[in-house]
Amino acid sequence: AIRLRISLVRHEDALTAPAGSDPQYRRFEVRPGDTAYSIASNLGAAGLITDPDLFVDYVRYYRLDGELEAGTYFLQQTSTLEQIAYALTDASAASITFGTLPGWRLEEVAQNAVGGNPLLNFSAADFMAAVNPGATIPPAFKARFGIPDLLSDGRPPSLEGFMFPGEYKLPPDATATSLVETLLTAFNSAITDAMIQGAADQGLTMYQAITLASIVQREAVALDEAPLIASVYLNRLRRGMKLDADPTVQYAIGMRDGRWWPDLSGEADYYALDSAQPNPMYNTYLKQDGAPLAELLPPGPICSPGLTAINAMLNPAQTEYLYFRSCDNLRHMFTTSLAEHSAITCP
Repeated sequence: AIRLRISLVRHEDALTAPAGSDPQYRRFEVRPGDTAYSIASNLGAAGLITDPDLFVDYVRYYRLDGELEAGTYFLQQTSTLEQIAYALTDASAASITFGTLPGWRLEEVAQNAVGGNPLLNFSAADFMAAVNPGATIPPAFKARFGIPDLLSDGRPPSLEGFMFPGEYKLPPDATATSLVETLLTAFNSAITDAMIQGAADQGLTMYQAITLASIVQREAVALDEAPLIASVYLNRLRRGMKLDADPTVQYAIGMRDGRWWPDLSGEADYYALDSAQPNPMYNTYLKQDGAPLAELLPPGPICSPGLTAINAMLNPAQTEYLYFRSCDNLRHMFTTSLAEHSAITCP
């Protein structure tokens, strides 16, 4: 103990100095049977400590060598040797922070939240395989939200619209399947029976309400406008008018110029004049006025909406508006007639 104490005193600066300046979390494994010596060596090889021998002296002196637990940890180079030593005594505290934003389509969740998280043990492709058309949907979930067996485009449903936005803590052994289960559970918990009844009161299934909410989510840059935008779409549907929603055109186009929500080029895009769109059934400019409500909607959601957009769809403003237009890509001007809409001039 005296020898160890002397070693620690001599290297006091090293005990409180981090190994580097990179704050990125790194996955670190302690295997069953690993000793303090092998753990120290692996920490050094990972760039998490600079002096493996000092680590061994530290955990032996404070009797932590018998408390080091096998498991997966997420450690930072900016942590001190002391902090890392104590972190390795509690494998249950390890978790992966995972977050998504309202308005992301499945591919954005895959690229940004999955592909952009080096701590996950699965890939963006693994995630897409778990959510693409034909993905396994729990029967009770499917029934509760009115998800059809086949969409109007003839394909089985994907989980577009149901990757509930928010921040989550995932276990180190999370898989693509368990992540999807976590997001579906969060969605199911957030939507009450009263909200489902609210959709029915609007003459919609909950799946149709989520589809409309996903469009509202993409349109409402200023979320306080969401109830107004929702009222426009509901007013149009009640009159048998097609939605003419720009985000549905962007969804139909898909990736272009490195963006999932590309800029639109007038009628060439709205009416698919130049080239075939990968998902034309989602383009609401290609629908026909007077068609039944189910045919005026896209086959399904175009993104995962947040609660604000969902609630706006279920509790829309009471208006006569049929049109809206933005001059600054932020706020909109709302009108009741095509003449008023056409008369709007942007500076």
